[in-house]
Amino acid sequence: MIITQQKPFEEIKSNLKPGEKIFIIGCGECSTTCKTGGEPEVLEMKAKLEAEGFTVTGYIVPQAPCIASQVKVAFSKNRNKISKADSILILACGLGVQSVLENIREEKDFHVGCDTIFMGVVDNSGRGFWEYCSACGECILEYTGGICPITRCSKGLLNGPCGGMDKGKCEVDKERDCAWVLIYERLKKKGKLHLIERMFPPKDYSRHTKPASRSV
Repeated sequence: MIITQQKPFEEIKSNLKPGEKIFIIGCGECSTTCKTGGEPEVLEMKAKLEAEGFTVTGYIVPQAPCIASQVKVAFSKNRNKISKADSILILACGLGVQSVLENIREEKDFHVGCDTIFMGVVDNSGRGFWEYCSACGECILEYTGGICPITRCSKGLLNGPCGGMDKGKCEVDKERDCAWVLIYERLKKKGKLHLIERMFPPKDYSRHTKPASRSV
């Protein structure tokens, strides 16, 4: 799940020209869950823009704007409405923005309506988002009880807690549980405490070079 937050409306408006005609693109997955670019948020944005004198020629909320095939189908069904617009406003993560720009046929100006924050999980309430993975390209969850120290340790330590850990809490953030204490407790519960003795070498950052690509 890509976690986003919507940019302040005044910032979005400041990038528009007076009387600009806009087509809005949302996201049916991550931004819908984050309530930053689902259909309710798209309709709210449409109303705000129209109240400020802008024209909204239409909108779409593809299931996943980061998937080229889905975006192209949505574009083909809304070609006339897109043609009438001066620009497109994209309420999706950075991946969605770049996918839209790669796959739209018409040369349109564009505006970005969301900030991409992190890759995370959603809690049971559907309102809490937590960063649990950094997509480092060299996963060690097998040996750390399914808890990622690269992401959940404030210092990204690979081999146990730092000297600043105090009563199970992080030195950097006193409200946060120490990731390595969580790892110890999880491994102990699973009967795999011997795994905590494993020493990991320094990260091989060549496995996470940017920009990455992969074919299947």
